[in-house]
Amino acid sequence: MLRCLPRAPHRPAGPRPPSRAAPASFTAAGRGSAAPLPLSYMVFDGSTPQSPLVFLHGLLGSKSNFRAIARALVQRTGRKLVVAPLSWQVLTVDARNHGDSPHSPTMSYEAMSLDVQRLLRQLHLPKCVLIGHSMGGKTAMTLALQQPDLVERLVSVDISPTESVAVTNFQAYISAMRRVSIPNGIPRSTARRLAEDQLYPAVQASAVRRFLLTNLVEVEGRYMWRVNLEAISQHMADIMGFPVFHMPYPGPTLFLAGSDSSYVSSEDYPEIERLFPKAEIHYITGAGHWVHADKSQEFITAICNFLLVP
Repeated sequence: MLRCLPRAPHRPAGPRPPSRAAPASFTAAGRGSAAPLPLSYMVFDGSTPQSPLVFLHGLLGSKSNFRAIARALVQRTGRKLVVAPLSWQVLTVDARNHGDSPHSPTMSYEAMSLDVQRLLRQLHLPKCVLIGHSMGGKTAMTLALQQPDLVERLVSVDISPTESVAVTNFQAYISAMRRVSIPNGIPRSTARRLAEDQLYPAVQASAVRRFLLTNLVEVEGRYMWRVNLEAISQHMADIMGFPVFHMPYPGPTLFLAGSDSSYVSSEDYPEIERLFPKAEIHYITGAGHWVHADKSQEFITAICNFLLVP
């Protein structure tokens, strides 16, 4: 039975349409190619032999989003973390078209799931704990539903297995980023200030602007966005949606959401229970969509508590 603590926010009414890393790449893979890509990732080593934690970031994010969380979890758990006194290994991973991972014109959850599966095989990891935020959460859910034997436990951070169009501003963010124009050869501090000024009319929340600006990079004297805005724009419907699945994931699952966010609503509970029958839903009070940034200690505690449940 679905367990939820505390009570869920109601989504506002509205239409809901049916480092060890690969080298940085700013060129697209072969057009139309659905082959899995070699993802960029960081490893934070823990001391225990348990399955590693693998963090998947959200749309317009990167593996560095979870760096501080990964270090804290290594100290708390001892696990190895792929971005955990226990000690997991933790990994944090750049999705395709994000961070230092290669670019591709293909941008679907099925493709991103295959990328992560390729990474797990490359690292000889027979099983892992998948923790994904937003887009990364949908990627993690897709992988768990496709290959449940690879996923020991699953954590979906502030996202549900439903369409997200009604509650997202990412299309506006992407449009604003595409309009930014920065002269070549200027200091980075000046370039960042100009970019922030140009983003402001569409992105008035300073925390969101700072988040978007983590994608601004200098390449041979030219400033550009390292995230592949073209591919993302073309596939926004796929990114906001979720693939159709009929068989559930049988493993322990935590939906960890922000109480001030509308991305996981009571309207989503039936689909969550259908696909993830062992799911528990927990809302962190005072957190928005970026739960891990808004309430990092509460986020870490919730993850640790979930990992210790038999």
